[in-house]
Amino acid sequence: MDSTFLLKAAVDTLGAENVLACISAGVVEPKHVLKRAKKITKDFGVRLETIDTDELKDPNFVANKADRCFHCKSHLCQELIDIAKEKGLKQVVFGTNLDDLDDFRPGNRAMKIFGIRSPLAEAGLTKDDIRKLSRRFKLETADVPASPCLASRLAYGLEINEERLGQIEEAEDFLRALGLVEFRVRHHDTIARIEVHPEDFKKIANEPNRSIIIKKIKSLGFKYVTIDLQGFRSGAMNETLTTKEKQP
Repeated sequence: MDSTFLLKAAVDTLGAENVLACISAGVVEPKHVLKRAKKITKDFGVRLETIDTDELKDPNFVANKADRCFHCKSHLCQELIDIAKEKGLKQVVFGTNLDDLDDFRPGNRAMKIFGIRSPLAEAGLTKDDIRKLSRRFKLETADVPASPCLASRLAYGLEINEERLGQIEEAEDFLRALGLVEFRVRHHDTIARIEVHPEDFKKIANEPNRSIIIKKIKSLGFKYVTIDLQGFRSGAMNETLTTKEKQP
């Protein structure tokens, strides 16, 4: 949603011919996000370049420590800067908003190191501001929930691999097909912890959905399927980190 609004602003200001949209399309990114990006850039008349940073080749990323996002974003920043230089583009910008600066996001440190700018955050725009502006411009992403990389669903310290990422994506695709909109499937090795908004508890706990969800998620290799009674909240995995682990 943030990046779509930023792209709209860039196209309106600079012209589509002076803008290049880029999206990471590796194994850690949900495939439905790439599908939407292709449609949006086509509608905007903007070129789209997909990038596969192959995060699983980086042992620092695979180890899934608290600084995982820093290593991933560093690779992406460098690749984007290289693309910009090759194509004669003067600036690389991300769709980071003001709210993103308050959460524990090691990737923000990588952006600062590489000189990547965040126009939405610099303008003081929050997530809610961007949703309101997106509705004003009739953007189809105005009410689309955030969809961070699949690695953010794995408990810190649990090694990231393609199999585990696939388990998460398939489980979330299944829940999305049942009509859930904003939720997460958190991976705790043998346990799948489902986060939904409290008003959606009945949707997944009542029959027949309860039984078919258990059957599906267990078929993916999980031994236990749980509902988090705290409900959905962004960045829930960061709750386990100590103050020391959050230090750069």
